[in-house]
Amino acid sequence: MGKSYDSKDIVVLEGLDAVRLRPGMYIGTTGVKGLHHILWEIVDNSIDEISNGYGNRIIITLHKDGSASVEDNGRGIPVDMHPTLKKSGVEVVFTQLHAGGKFNNDNYGYSGGLHGVGASVTNALSEWTKVYVCKNKKRYFMEFESKMGDNGKIRSGVPVAPLMEIGDTTKTGTKVTFLPDKRVFETVVFNADTISKRLKELAFLNRGVYIEFNDERTNQKQVFAYEGGLKDFAIYLNEGKTALYKEPVYISGESKLIKLELAIQHTDTYTENMFSYVNNIPTTEGGTHETGFKSALTRLMNEIARSEGWLKEKDANLIGEDFREGITAILSIKMRNVQFEGQTKTKLGNPEIRPEVENLVYNELLKYFEQKDKLEIAEIIFNKAKGAAKVREAQRKAKDLARQKNSVDKYNLVGKLSACTSRKAELSELFIVEGDSAGGSAKQGRDRTFQAILPLKGKPLNAEKKRLDQVLANEEIRTIISALETGVGEDFNIDNLRYHKVIILSDADQDGAHIRAILLTFFFRYMRGLITNGNVYIGLPPLYKVYKKDVVEYVYSDEELPEAIERVGKGYQIQRYKGLGEMNPEQLWETTMEPTKRNLIRVTIEDAAEAEKMVTVLMGDNIEARKAYISEYANFDREDEFMSKTFI
Repeated sequence: MGKSYDSKDIVVLEGLDAVRLRPGMYIGTTGVKGLHHILWEIVDNSIDEISNGYGNRIIITLHKDGSASVEDNGRGIPVDMHPTLKKSGVEVVFTQLHAGGKFNNDNYGYSGGLHGVGASVTNALSEWTKVYVCKNKKRYFMEFESKMGDNGKIRSGVPVAPLMEIGDTTKTGTKVTFLPDKRVFETVVFNADTISKRLKELAFLNRGVYIEFNDERTNQKQVFAYEGGLKDFAIYLNEGKTALYKEPVYISGESKLIKLELAIQHTDTYTENMFSYVNNIPTTEGGTHETGFKSALTRLMNEIARSEGWLKEKDANLIGEDFREGITAILSIKMRNVQFEGQTKTKLGNPEIRPEVENLVYNELLKYFEQKDKLEIAEIIFNKAKGAAKVREAQRKAKDLARQKNSVDKYNLVGKLSACTSRKAELSELFIVEGDSAGGSAKQGRDRTFQAILPLKGKPLNAEKKRLDQVLANEEIRTIISALETGVGEDFNIDNLRYHKVIILSDADQDGAHIRAILLTFFFRYMRGLITNGNVYIGLPPLYKVYKKDVVEYVYSDEELPEAIERVGKGYQIQRYKGLGEMNPEQLWETTMEPTKRNLIRVTIEDAAEAEKMVTVLMGDNIEARKAYISEYANFDREDEFMSKTFI
C-alpha cells in the first residue's frame, strides 16, 4: 500500500506573479530551449512519480493545434482542499510557484526538475492548460487560461472554474495538456527529434518504464522501454565500436544518502566517455559523484591486479586515466537536497556524495568481480589499462610539446596565424578558415584589432579512435592547439583561452561539412570544454549573390532565393558561390565576418550521450553510415535545421 498523498503534503514557497514578466528567470530563455523546458517540467513530474515507485507508464503527445499533453499512471495530483490556502491541490500546484509534494521528503525521496519551478510555470506561460486527475476512484478536471485583464495586462494561468468531479474510474494518474503562449515564446513549434532523444534517455535511466511518444502532426509513434536500463544504454552508445567484453558491467546499491546504478563497458577506442545523472538530470560537467566513481575504480582495479599477480611487487600502480581509456561509463544516482554548481547548473557540488559513491562503487564492483566468471572481465580491463600506461609517457612528452610557448609550436604559427592586436580574450575571435585562398581573403578583409585568421592547408586528422599522441603528431591540429593556448586533453584549461569566439569557416558543400565534422570531433574528444562553454561557432557564408546595378542581396539558403530575386526585381543576375575563395576580401567581410551582419551558429551539446553516439556514427569506421549522415545533414544554412539535425 503506497503512502497517502494529500493536499496537506503540498508546501507553498511563493507566488507566481513574476513568471510572465520575466520568463527567462524561470526557464532560461524564451527561445526553442525554453519552449521545451515547459514540457520537461510536466514530464519530470511524471518521471518523479515513477522514480519513487508509483506507476510505470507515460504517454507524451504533440497535437495538431500546437498543444502538448503528458499522461501518467501515478497516484494523481491531490484533489482535496489545501489546509491553509483553502484551494484544491490541483489549483495550488498549477497556480503557486514552488508548490508541490517534492519539498516534503516523506512523499518524494528523489525528484528531478533542474530549476524546480514546476507545473505552475508551464501554466503561466501557456494560453491554456487542462488537467485531468484520476484518484480515489473518481475523475476530476480543471482548466486554466491566460487572458487580458481589465487593466490591460495579461493574467497568467487563471482558473476557468474550480476543480470539478466528472465521473468514475478505476485508474489513477494525471494528464496535463497545455498550449504554449505565442505571446511569450519566439517559436511555439515543438521539435520531435529533441523530445525523442530526451525520452529515450529517460527510458534508459528508468528501467522498466514504458514511454510512448505520439506526434499527431506527422502521425508518427515511438515507444521507449528498456528492461536492461543502463546496460542497454551502454550497448546503445557503443554501437559502431568494438567492445572488449560483450556484456556491460552493471552494479547497483543504496546507502542512507543515495541510490546508485552504474554500467561500464570498455571498447578499443582511446577516449573516456563518462555520462552521469543526478535524479535523471544530466550532469555534463561532472561533480563529486563522478570523482567518487573514478577513485573507487582506480583503487579496486589496482588491488585486484596485485592480488591476482598481474602487477608485480616492483611495478608501480596504474593511474585512473589508464583504467578509463576506452571506457563508456554511465553513472546514475538518486539523492535528496541536490546542490548544483557551474554556470549551467550541470555539476554536482554536494561534498558528502563523493565518499558515498566511492564506497558503494568499490564494494559492489568487488562483489561483481569476485564472481568466478567475471574476473576475466577485470583482466581485460587491466590489460587495456596496461597498454595505456605504456604509451602514457609518450603522450606526456607530446603534451609538453603542445604546451610549450617557444621553439616548435611558436615556429608552427609563424606564417600561418594572423593574430589580432587586442589582448582581451573576451573580445577576440579566431577564424579557422578552409584553404589558403579563403584565408588570404579573410586576412585582408578582417578587422585586425579583434579578428585573427588561421588558414587550414588541408583536412586535419580525424581524431576519432586516435590516441592523443597520434593526434598531436598532426601539424594542423597542433597549430590550432597552439593558437588557442588552452592545452589539450587532461591539461585543457578554459581559463587560458586566447579567443572567446572560435569560428569554423568552411565551404557550404560536402567537403566543407567534412572539415567542420573533423574539427568538431577533435574539440569534442580532446577540448570538450570549448563546446560546453559555448566558445565554438559555425560561420555561415552566403550561397548566392543576387544583384543588378547598385542593388545587391546575399542569400544564405535556397529557400530564401525566390524572395531575394523578387526584391531585386527584373534584370537581376545571380552568382552562385561554390566556395569561400570566390569572394573578394570586401565581400567576405560584409557577408560572413562583419559582426552586425554575419550569421553565426553557436555549437552546443544539448544531449551529451546522443552527441557521443552521433560522433561515433559520423566519424567512426562505418564509411556508409558516415556518407549517409553527411548527405542528409550537411545543410548548415539555417540555425534551426542545424541545431535539430546535427550531432552537436
